[in-house]
Amino acid sequence: MDLLILLWLVISVISTVILFFKKKYSYWKERGIEYVEPSFPLGNLSFGGNQLLDFIQNMYNHKQRGPLIGAYIIWNPVAVPTDLDLIQKILVKDFNSFHARGMYVNAEDDPLSANMFSLDGEKWKFIRSKLSPTFTSGKMKFMLPTVVDVAERFNEILGDIVKTQSVLEIKDLLARFTTDVIGSCAFGVECNSLKDPNAIFRYYGKKVIDEPHSSPLMQILAAHYPDLARKFHVRITAKDVEQFFIETVRKTVEYRERNNIRRNDFLDLLIQMNKDEDKNDGHSKKLEKLSLNVLAAQAFLFFLAGFETSSTTMMYSLYELALNSDIQNKARREINAVLANHDGKLSYEAMQEMIYIEQIINEALRKYPPVTFLIRKTARDYQLPHSKAVIEKGTEIFIPAYGVHHDPEIYPNPEIFDPERFSADEVKRRHPMSFLAFGDGPRNCVGLRFGKMQAKVGLIALIKNYQFAPCSKTSIRLTFDPLKAALTPKGGMFLDVQKVDRKII
Repeated sequence: MDLLILLWLVISVISTVILFFKKKYSYWKERGIEYVEPSFPLGNLSFGGNQLLDFIQNMYNHKQRGPLIGAYIIWNPVAVPTDLDLIQKILVKDFNSFHARGMYVNAEDDPLSANMFSLDGEKWKFIRSKLSPTFTSGKMKFMLPTVVDVAERFNEILGDIVKTQSVLEIKDLLARFTTDVIGSCAFGVECNSLKDPNAIFRYYGKKVIDEPHSSPLMQILAAHYPDLARKFHVRITAKDVEQFFIETVRKTVEYRERNNIRRNDFLDLLIQMNKDEDKNDGHSKKLEKLSLNVLAAQAFLFFLAGFETSSTTMMYSLYELALNSDIQNKARREINAVLANHDGKLSYEAMQEMIYIEQIINEALRKYPPVTFLIRKTARDYQLPHSKAVIEKGTEIFIPAYGVHHDPEIYPNPEIFDPERFSADEVKRRHPMSFLAFGDGPRNCVGLRFGKMQAKVGLIALIKNYQFAPCSKTSIRLTFDPLKAALTPKGGMFLDVQKVDRKII
């Protein structure tokens, strides 16, 4: 008898689960939107491999079925726009309907989560308006000498390294370079991670990237049930990471204000903005002052985004230059020619003249976009153009940057690395949404100018002084780490690095 009851309970549970998934998997069909048939229990995700990258590419491959494809992540319905005009409406033209990202924010329990990337609504709008002026071309010009100084130190240290070894793992080296740049430009401190791989800033940067604080279950809870996650006080940032960044910002701000110190860096710009709180905004209201935690959250975001994405872009650029010596030699010739016209000094104007280096960076970002898809969340019901179908409020939108960047109809032979794709004439011929490495519209990457600047300065210093080539440890067909949020090669990136022979330039 007991066995029968147990069997009945098992059958009931299985039946309930099956009915639950069957109902969930009817979502797109009921709304008349094209979709890819899901499978129990992962929906359109697959077992093994790089799940999200494979998922986004698979959805984009169904673009002929319509401008928007419905899909499921486990049982959660998500929409994947595949038409560039629709993507432009979502990111730019109809931004008010898609202004949110729907990221997990818990300012009380996890203050570093309340950064501009994750915030939505009026809080995001306020922080964005405060931070946008810090990334103008004029501000970048002020920061350039700091970046150049770090690049020169990098050149000296790398010169000593290649005297005794030539096969190098460049991913970590480049991350140490960008960590030192961001440390100087965001916090005004010398990180010294180029000299010391275990320096404190490098330690915490690696910890955030390589050692996620929350378990996959907590990440799912935070992503899809944020209100419930906040009730359970879920954190996505480790406590020691939080304490380190908040204390670093606090001490730096207090020291500068006490000693009236000014620097051309990110934190100084935030401090100066906070000194405007007594001014009127035109409506006889005080401008809101940024709290210490808010300042720290933005500096934390700038640090993470700045060191990881820029170093990754530099890594893929050097990888492709190693495989394409003709492109590498052309880049070196441009660098030397431009510097010769500027007394050998890398000024802001000289950097701007290096068009081919810019094209190399853009082509690396096309082929290897650090973020393979952009996330938006519908703020209100949205009727699809030329259709009766409606995307309901709260629906997650996955914009397939990787799919667009590898579409042979947009970029012929997309697996070939060709910087000429980003000549001025070629760019004009393409749809504005054909390049999504920095997003677009009001929620594009606010720090794109800085990111490109530090990558460009770093590449200029390296290409000018070193020759890069594949070695026995170089993977010709890259595989990507499925556990990393950014597009990251498994096993690191090894290249042969030699000092440039000036006699043959």
